[in-house]
Formats: sequence, C-alpha cells, structure tokens
Amino acid sequence: MPCKDSGNLSVTIKHLKGGKESKMDLLVMENLLFGRNITRLYDLKGSSRSRYNADSSSNKVLLDQNLIEAMPTSPIFVGNKAKRLLERAVWNDTSFLAGIDVMDYSLLVGVDEEKHELVLGIIDFMRQYTWDKHLETWVKSSGILGGPKNAAPTVVSPMQYKKRFRKAMSAYFIVIPEQWMPAIINPNPSSNICEDDSQNALPE
Repeated sequence: MPCKDSGNLSVTIKHLKGGKESKMDLLVMENLLFGRNITRLYDLKGSSRSRYNADSSSNKVLLDQNLIEAMPTSPIFVGNKAKRLLERAVWNDTSFLAGIDVMDYSLLVGVDEEKHELVLGIIDFMRQYTWDKHLETWVKSSGILGGPKNAAPTVVSPMQYKKRFRKAMSAYFIVIPEQWMPAIINPNPSSNICEDDSQNALPE
C-alpha cells in the first residue's frame, strides 16, 4: 500500500544573482489521485495532536480530528471484506516500516463519491528514528531538562507509532452492516479513537 517510488533525484539550482548554488534531494512518487474526482481528502496519522484543519473548504487536505468530527454524519463506510483487506495491508506495511525504523508516515485517503470508491496509500515514509529521535525520547522521559518526568515525547518510536497507527486506522473505517451483524454505533467525536501524543507512550 505504500505509494510507488518513481525516482530519487538530486537537483542543483544556481541563482542568477551571485551564482550561489543550492541543492535539493527530491523523491518522485505515484499520484494516487490522478483522474479521480476526489470530494474529500484525508491525511491520517492516528494522532490527535495538531491534527485538525480549521479550513475544510474544497481541495483542502483534512486531518484526523476532521475525520473524527465528521463520523456521526459522514463516516467512511467499507464492506466487511474490504475492511479485512485494509487491516491486513496496514498490518503488513506497518510491520515492514517499523522493521526498518521508519515512523511518522500517513495514510492518504481520497473519497471518490462519483465512483463510490476510496483511494488509499501510505505516504511520507522516509523519516527514520535516528539517534537524535532516540535522544529526544530519553530526555523528555527522564525530565533532566526540567520538564515533567515521564512526559510523552513528541516523536515516538517506530514500534509505538505502528501500534497507534493500526489502532486508529481500524477505528476510522466503519463496516457497512450486513445481515445478522450486531448493531454498530458510530463513534462520538469526543471518543478516544486516536492517541493524543501528550499521553504516555504505548509499551513496546
């Protein structure tokens, strides 16, 4: 489910004034939304911290809290088989990403109401849990710089990120009720569907 990587490029730009050069490393990725009439677009991480876009107008990328807020009136429904396939794909992909120390990725979800389809793909999967991220986790947990001891770091480990991501993605997509299925109650916007980074990190 991770978006296909079409190429990695190094681009050098020479400024006309002064001749100064600047270099950028670019990653060219598949456009999941090409040829689609997307009416809603979400960037989902499974976190509630700074995950709300107050500007929900057309063509804006919405975040986790926007989806939770819309659930009582405009949930994202999927069939039972599709839900199982989605959970399996998320499980396998997050296992792979955690295995190579990657975190902070997102699930991009486009709602194509014209075709009654969802377009999904994992994006932003280039950030590794390097030594500086380890240091931040240790410093904030120890409180040696004066902050509260055992405070949750703003960056969590790949294992913790994987668990949080799986839990949230499972809750975000509501199964369409089928015959003989028990009643399903849509989540309340105030319910704790996604983790708040200010809470204690999950145990590994």
